[in-house]
Amino acid sequence: MQKVFNKIKDLNIKILYKKEEIYPYAFDTAPIKDEVTLPLCVVFPKNTEDVQNIVKLAKKYSLNIVPRGAATCHTSGCKPNNKSIVVHLSFMDKIIEISKEDLTIKVEPYVTIKNLQNEAEKLGLFFPPDPSNLAVSTAGGAVALSSGGPRAFKYGTTKDYVINLKVVLASGEILQTGANVAKNVTGYNLTQLFTGSEGTLGIITEITFRLIPKPDKRLVTLCYFDSIIKAGYAVNSIINALIVPSTLDLLDRNTLKTIEKFNPTGLFEEQEAALLIEIDGSNAKIKEDNEKLFSILKETGAIKIIQSKNEEENENIWKTRRSAYACVTKLRPNAATEDVVVNRSKIVPLIEGIQKLSKKYNIITCIMGHAGDGNIHPNFALDLNNKEERENFEKLKDELFRLAISLNGSLSGEHGIGSEKKPYLDIALEPVALKYMEKIKNLFDPDNIMNPNKMF
Repeated sequence: MQKVFNKIKDLNIKILYKKEEIYPYAFDTAPIKDEVTLPLCVVFPKNTEDVQNIVKLAKKYSLNIVPRGAATCHTSGCKPNNKSIVVHLSFMDKIIEISKEDLTIKVEPYVTIKNLQNEAEKLGLFFPPDPSNLAVSTAGGAVALSSGGPRAFKYGTTKDYVINLKVVLASGEILQTGANVAKNVTGYNLTQLFTGSEGTLGIITEITFRLIPKPDKRLVTLCYFDSIIKAGYAVNSIINALIVPSTLDLLDRNTLKTIEKFNPTGLFEEQEAALLIEIDGSNAKIKEDNEKLFSILKETGAIKIIQSKNEEENENIWKTRRSAYACVTKLRPNAATEDVVVNRSKIVPLIEGIQKLSKKYNIITCIMGHAGDGNIHPNFALDLNNKEERENFEKLKDELFRLAISLNGSLSGEHGIGSEKKPYLDIALEPVALKYMEKIKNLFDPDNIMNPNKMF
């Protein structure tokens, strides 16, 4: 393989291939269950042309390509094999242009969501997708997984804001999937095909997002309930009252206790559940919605209602919520987060099912999620070096995925499939859908060099 390494060096592309250098690129944030497999090498392209040259080399020498950004994927979506060239996109981190008139922003894949949001807000614009790790989450990763976040109920997910992509295909060709316009029904919607494709169809090197005007104001409410059922009923009552919060998140008692243990902020940790609700818009709209919201929360049994008074308090409440997973990681040597989706009417049965599974397999579980759109995230704390715990965790996950499907739900709302959930695709998808997805993969990547063993 030294010949391949030399050719990459000749292209003036940074490359790592020593064992101690490439070891950190052998996994993402998914729990490590098996022996770590090192990639062949890691390369750092500076532009689309560099990516194109790397793909052509991989094709010529029958090697695999694994695109990688911040690697915050929870499903082993960045996991390489020993024939993999890991294409690390960290040098491609520029905001190319932003247009207030056209309400668009064009970026390279390693721009973080936080930086993207900040640049948009300087012009009074807004990029709503809001993954919890937005400070490190990259635009390319967000598109590859069609990331969502707490604002998805009102504003949608990443897929609703992508209007054009530049992609390097397995053939080495460069594809523009759409056009930089607000409306476009010219031909098949290739942009949406690549959004959520997890690097299995090509490498995204440029993204054009649409933006919207930034809301004037926001108000954050944190309220507590003595049962999950009451919290679930409150969610439905809020929506039935035609209030559309930008965020409607649920946290169970274990989550509250864990946050308070490691990041004390005065949460009422003895309550069974809490809802974090954010409403935004004009001052008049917020006042109107908040009057209805407050009344509904009282009627549905909220024990304590806390509301922010200013933007600083908004941020403090959100910092507490965003610390949840980090706090879970301190409970045991390992932590894992899962991602399943059901309709709102099935949230309570799903959560009750997760609680039963946690007791059955004796796994510490903190449940949180986006109750507005039914996307629930159970976070597990365990020791993967303990054989019994590791086996129990695998059994729990198997039953969790099957539970979500039995409730007419889905395997993932925003974390993707990767290799972790690949074995469950045949129970989550109809055979005809699965057949044509496999045909799409084969059409774009006939030699299966693009992130193999992820989804297909």
